[in-house]
Amino acid sequence: MTVDSASRPQTAEGGAGPQDTSRDSHAAYVALEREVALLLRRSRAISGRLGGELHQDLDGAAYGLLVLLDDAGPLRASDVVARLGLDKSTVSRQVASLVDLGLVDRAADPDDGRAQVLSTSEEGHRRLSRLRDARRARWEADLSDWDTADVATLAQLLGRLNRLGEAHEAEVTGRTD
Repeated sequence: MTVDSASRPQTAEGGAGPQDTSRDSHAAYVALEREVALLLRRSRAISGRLGGELHQDLDGAAYGLLVLLDDAGPLRASDVVARLGLDKSTVSRQVASLVDLGLVDRAADPDDGRAQVLSTSEEGHRRLSRLRDARRARWEADLSDWDTADVATLAQLLGRLNRLGEAHEAEVTGRTD
């Protein structure tokens, strides 16, 4: 978002004063916090709805775990815990639910036979792919009047924001991927 310099208050010399820049910066961060909070609230609601569309008994929180496994799996449960920033018991419950629904498979870890790795089952991948294709089509329809460059820029900026969040989470948890 670019701030039009014509809309800024001018100093006697004709330029924006130092306090104006600070005020613009503060307003930008206030707007960012508000929009990200709204996006996160909508995301939680959408995850719940998508989980139900994927399988009538799927919890919306487990939907995110299934997406992670489909994108990055196979993973150990401890890797899922670290990547999602959830506690072990929450991940364990969600994994058990996904396995019971036939959406996730467990297998012995080839590097450590005592551990298990989790991956999306064929059925889970098929259902998730169908749902993701429909979501992408919806994005294309909703943003059809946007320039492709704007869509690409939004994706790039969200990617940067996500990597920053992952780095902060790793810092807090002491994880080093």
